[in-house]
Amino acid sequence: MKLSHFHFDLPQELLAEYPAENRDEARLMVLNRKEQTIEHKYFKDLIDYFEPNDVMVVNNTKVFPARLYGNKEKTGARIEVFLLRELNSETRLWDVLVDPARKIRIGNKLYFGDDESLVAEVIDNTTSRGRTLRFLYDGSYDEFRQKLTDLGETPLPKYIKRDTEPEDEERYQTIYAKNEGAVAAPTAGLHFSKHLMKRLEIKGVDFAEVTLHVGLGTFNPVEVEDLSKHKMDSEEAYITAHATNIINNGITQKRKICAVGTTVMRALESSVSSEHTLNEFRGWTNKFIFPPYDFSIANCMITNFHTPKSTLLMMVSAFAGHDFLKKAYEEAVKEKYKFYSYGDAMLII
Repeated sequence: MKLSHFHFDLPQELLAEYPAENRDEARLMVLNRKEQTIEHKYFKDLIDYFEPNDVMVVNNTKVFPARLYGNKEKTGARIEVFLLRELNSETRLWDVLVDPARKIRIGNKLYFGDDESLVAEVIDNTTSRGRTLRFLYDGSYDEFRQKLTDLGETPLPKYIKRDTEPEDEERYQTIYAKNEGAVAAPTAGLHFSKHLMKRLEIKGVDFAEVTLHVGLGTFNPVEVEDLSKHKMDSEEAYITAHATNIINNGITQKRKICAVGTTVMRALESSVSSEHTLNEFRGWTNKFIFPPYDFSIANCMITNFHTPKSTLLMMVSAFAGHDFLKKAYEEAVKEKYKFYSYGDAMLII
């Protein structure tokens, strides 16, 4: 498969600027791979496709307020700083993206907050847009992290042109988020409401939680026609013994194992045993899944509608079948499904 196989025309107005009014009332397109059928439902209808002892695997990562705005020393220029990952908690070193990048040099200082009590010094230029910053702050580490939280904003994707609103803090987070570390939400999970999860549990569906801290690498454009030459950024992932037991039990019983989102699918496929069961995992993964690919753990997935030429679209294409997915996406555009982070959902069975 080549990069050009994943191009399609996506009208700008189908990019979702706001989430559905209620989480579980987003639209749901259901793809049946065996029957090659496409159905149009709502997310809350998901329950009709699952039976007792089926397993849903969710990503419990929590998005932290990664977008800060500071002022450059002397000029006072407003600089956006996007926190990517903490490199060293003692020295308060962080990998960040800065915008506009051309204005920032090694040695520059940036001041944050009305009282300018948080200062950062640029100590390294890691990439054309990336930098390493050392934060200077008088308080304890916990106070420093609280300061970042107070000053930070919900890191909505750049395609959303509006200002961040108070409701984004809640809606750009899954209801089961608990392990802080992601700079973007695992968006397939945004559609689950407390009510729907309770109904699924009452029906007897088992839930397993894994953690994959979503980084911006997920959204990096693919710039090579030969997909085997694309390198994914590494993301931190954890799969506990408890989760592996639930999932492997489901595999043994030949139940549905549903990966809620591409991040879950990537975590699961990063830790497969020789018997095609799941191993515990603690580390980093840069797994890039594109067609053709044999999936070992999940036999069902929930995902959003992705943008042309994205690594997410490539993974879903490998799972659904390229021609079938292409047909589904043509229908999604025609039926005006909403795309991207706050968009509608797809269930592939």
